[in-house]
Amino acid sequence: MNFVFVSPQFPSGYWQFCDRLGRQGVRVLGIGDTPYDQLDQRLRDSLAEYYYTPSLENYDAVFRAVAFFSYKYGKVDWIESNNEYWLELDARLRTDFNVTTGPGVEEVARLRSKACMKPLYAAAGIPSARQERVTTLAAARRFSLEVGFPLFAKPEVGMGADGARKICDEAELAAFLSPAPQRPYVIEEFVPGDIVSYDAILDSHSNPLFENMEEFPPSMADVAERSLDLAYWCRPKVDPRLRSLGRAAAVSFGLRSRFVHMEFFRLSQSRPGLGETGDYVGLEVNVRPPGGHTPDMMDFAHSTDVYQIWADMVCHDRRLVPRSARASYCVYAGRRKGHRYAHSDGEIRARFGDAIRMSGPVPSAIADEMCDYSYTATFQTARERDAFVRYVQRLA
Repeated sequence: MNFVFVSPQFPSGYWQFCDRLGRQGVRVLGIGDTPYDQLDQRLRDSLAEYYYTPSLENYDAVFRAVAFFSYKYGKVDWIESNNEYWLELDARLRTDFNVTTGPGVEEVARLRSKACMKPLYAAAGIPSARQERVTTLAAARRFSLEVGFPLFAKPEVGMGADGARKICDEAELAAFLSPAPQRPYVIEEFVPGDIVSYDAILDSHSNPLFENMEEFPPSMADVAERSLDLAYWCRPKVDPRLRSLGRAAAVSFGLRSRFVHMEFFRLSQSRPGLGETGDYVGLEVNVRPPGGHTPDMMDFAHSTDVYQIWADMVCHDRRLVPRSARASYCVYAGRRKGHRYAHSDGEIRARFGDAIRMSGPVPSAIADEMCDYSYTATFQTARERDAFVRYVQRLA
């Protein structure tokens, strides 16, 4: 099997996807914008060959890289980055090289459009916020009269909280549309509640080989815009109600042979047309793993190896990693350079010791949402988890 992995060096932990494929005899061929001598040695050891190009934004250069691999090694079987930023690049390459093991250009465009998600949620029986494509101020005002303020505006196709904003009244709505945004936007009714995710590795029939549940703060947009400290965690078990909705969405969206990250609101108060307090409402579906080191957090929470489970899916379309009965909370607590904290790094390590599984600086590309430095730890109870977050993020 020839597997072309696009940008395998970012996030830094993605060398493990390549490593687990290589252990199964897959020929892993990397294309990236980091010079070879700057790659992590573990990634170098996992790759059969690496093609460096100064910019992955240059499609002709990336196309030539895949063509070179195809000429040298034969037909390419998979092309994947597992990275939101390169989903469209992956799809274009698949389409141009007739690689059918992942979505092509048209399917990725549909899966990334927040407007196109609405009928797919409806087909799965999952409630979602009412939405309007941004066209004119008059149309936006009509929508606001229908659903009421506040509203939430976000790019129709976008990553994370980039460009998202809350609109609290008509004056803010008019300011938002004057001048009109340069890229397509949607506005939605505001949904009160926390954000949770259903994460899964799916086989070729949309069946989950692995499942995980995360809990987030109410608004990642607020975290980024106001430079708040971020904390989120993987739970030891998935709420059965969320599991049912996530599996239904996988089928409705036609998701196959992928690592996926589906976000839901959990209502903090009842909302007509959406549900009662505690019910789940569809937010958006992402056809890639959750960002940063979250796959490692899943490993810690569930005593497993999601990189190997993913590689099993690629190579065998089934799970070979045994299921473990050991599970815990795995929590991420971020800190920012501009804040003064009550407790030093040494004090944190002295207090929490072996509970800390990872720590270190966060890449600048994702620091707006993920903070500048993070600690990741595991705990058996929610009380221990929350005490850890308070201690790490307490300001001086």
